[in-house]
Order: sequence, then C-alpha cells, then structure tokens
Amino acid sequence: MEKNIILAGVGGQGILSIAAVIDWAALDAGLHLRQAEVHGMSQRGGAVQSHLRISDSELFADLISLGTADLILSVEPLESLRYLPWLAPGGQVVTSTDPFVNVEGYPPVERIIKALNYAVEPLLVPAEKLARQAGSARASNMVMLGAAAPFTGFEPECLEAGIEALFGAKGQEIVEINVRAFRTGHQLTNA
Repeated sequence: MEKNIILAGVGGQGILSIAAVIDWAALDAGLHLRQAEVHGMSQRGGAVQSHLRISDSELFADLISLGTADLILSVEPLESLRYLPWLAPGGQVVTSTDPFVNVEGYPPVERIIKALNYAVEPLLVPAEKLARQAGSARASNMVMLGAAAPFTGFEPECLEAGIEALFGAKGQEIVEINVRAFRTGHQLTNA
C-alpha cells in the first residue's frame, strides 16, 4: 500500500487538523508516514499545504513528485487548481466549492469549477453548508475529509478514531460535531 495525498487550502481552514487525523490513522495501522508542510505567510489567509506519504514499506522522501499524487484534497477551490500538476493519472481531486477570497482579482468560482472539470472529474463539496447542517461551520474540514475518505486508503472507522483522538481534549460535544461532519461528507461518496 502506498498513498500520496496533497492537502491544500489557506490558513485557518483546518488543513493541519485533516493531516493529523490521517496521520493518526496511518500510525495506528502500523504504516510508515512522511509529512511535509508549508504554512502561509500569515496565520489566516496564507497558502497552506501538506504532503502526506503513507506506505507499508519504508519511505525516504517527504515531498510528493509531480504526477504522483493519488489524492488532492483541497478545502479551497482555487488552491485545488494550483496542485493539479501533482495529480497522478487516475488520481482524485476532492475540493470544497466555498471560496476564501484573499487576493485581488480572485476569479469567479464558476470559472474555477469549469477549469477543474476541464482537467479532471473532481468531487465538488459544498463543505460549509454541510458543516452547518452537522452542527458547526468550523467543521467544514471534517466534511472534506469525510468526502475524501474513500480515496485515502483508510476505513471510515479508522479516520473517525483519529477525529476522536484529535478533538477529545476539547470535549465530547466537539468530538460529536466533527464526527457528524465527517459522516455528512462521507455520505457524498458512499451514497
């Protein structure tokens, strides 16, 4: 088993929380893991990405090579376009349709979606709306993880255990909201 996953978004969208949940699942399964992160210029609004490399054999490089990512999970639609050159043939793009307009001249979301559809067949997720339905707009990152779960190589129960481990210290209500958000996202690909 080997999975190369790129997580993309901007600061404040929960990219590192998604990475922590996947990391937990990988380590719990006894797999090898390499991770590299790039944090934006500011705490909120700057570009954030994480390369996750997971394998049942030893890994030697942290970064994913161009054309070898099995999954691009983006919580911001414009950021999903940025990482398309890393996508492997047959790889999957899962992206939120909710823009984080942080630059002048940000293109209309419709143009971004059209460009994505031209290049690949992305799974488009109205993450913020689904997160609100699950109990908190702040859990949109867990909606995204749920939608991408079938492409991670992990069973949903393993990722849910990672969510519980990550958010457990914040109380049961926060755990329940995030698990519910994960399940809401997972229903998009499990229908």
